[in-house]
Amino acid sequence: MATLFGVRGGGLFGKGDKSEDKNEKEADTNLKMYPAMKQEEIEEWLEHIPVFMVTDKNGSAIVMRQNETSICYFFMSPVMANATLTQLQSSTDNLELQVSAFSLGRIWFRILKANKTQEVQIKFPGASENEQQETIKGVDYRLIPDTRDLLGARMLLTMGEDDAVKEGGTLTPEVAQAAIKKAMTSSPKFNGTYNEIPVFVIQQMRVVKQVAEGETSDSKNPETMLPMYFSLQSMVSTWQKFTSQSPETTGMEPAINLMDLSELVELMQKESAIDWRKVILIPQSNVATEEGSAGNSAVSVDSPSKMPGMGQTLGDL
Repeated sequence: MATLFGVRGGGLFGKGDKSEDKNEKEADTNLKMYPAMKQEEIEEWLEHIPVFMVTDKNGSAIVMRQNETSICYFFMSPVMANATLTQLQSSTDNLELQVSAFSLGRIWFRILKANKTQEVQIKFPGASENEQQETIKGVDYRLIPDTRDLLGARMLLTMGEDDAVKEGGTLTPEVAQAAIKKAMTSSPKFNGTYNEIPVFVIQQMRVVKQVAEGETSDSKNPETMLPMYFSLQSMVSTWQKFTSQSPETTGMEPAINLMDLSELVELMQKESAIDWRKVILIPQSNVATEEGSAGNSAVSVDSPSKMPGMGQTLGDL
C-alpha cells in the first residue's frame, strides 16, 4: 500500500486562507524577527551538500557547446553524473574523464550565482600544456536536480485532496498515471530541467543537533533543528519509520512544504520571522536511526561529513 501526501499550508511557508490575512498581519507585528544571514553563513550552511560534475583527471570542468552556448553541468545526483560520464566516454577518444565531487557551499555564490560575463580559459581535448588556451565569456553553469525529486515536487504541487490516496487505500496504475500526467502538464513550478532545486520539509519533524567535539550538551533539553530534504523519498521514509514506532504519532498527517533552493537562500538573506540558523539540509546519505519523543517527531542525524576532495578542484574555489 502506498500513501501519497499533498502539500498542506502551515505556519512555515503556507499562505493559508485569504480571509485570515488581516489577523495574520496583526499577529505578524508581534513576531520575533531574526537577522538576515550573511553570505559566509549561507556558504557554511551549504558546505556539507555534495554536487557532482564530469571533469578531466585534473579536476578541470568539461565545457559543452550547445547552440553557441558554453555550458557546465553540476548534478545533485551522482547517478546522473555517472550517466553523463558514460555518455561522454562513448563519444570521445583518448580523454580521461571522471566524476568529481564539490561542495555546494563553495560553488553557490562563486560560480552558480557569479557574473556570467567573467572570462574563463578553456583547453581543447588532446591539447598539450604549452598550447595556447582559448578565453571565453558567459559560461552557463547549470545545477541539475534529481529527476525523481523534480517529478515528486511537481506531483505535490498539482495534487489535490481528491487525488490523495488515503491511509489503507490502494495506489492503482491508473491513479499513478493520471497523477504523473497532471504533474507533467499542470505544475506551476519546477518545469525546467536545471537551476530549480526542490527542497522538502515536514513541519512536525525535528532533528537532534549533534554536539561538536569539545562542546558540552544539555542531555535533558537537547537542541533541535528543522530538517529540510533534497530527497522526497528519504523524508517520507524517515517520517513513516518514526510514526510506525511511536504510538503517539499514529495517524498524524504530515504538513509537507516545498520550496525552491534559490528562493530559500534569498529568504535567508533577509530579516525573517523564521530562525534559519535552526534549519539543516539533509543529504540522502546522512539520514540515521530515528529517535525522539512524542509530538516532537525528532530524528537523529550524523554530523555532515565532507567527501574526500570535495571542493578541491575546478580552479581556485
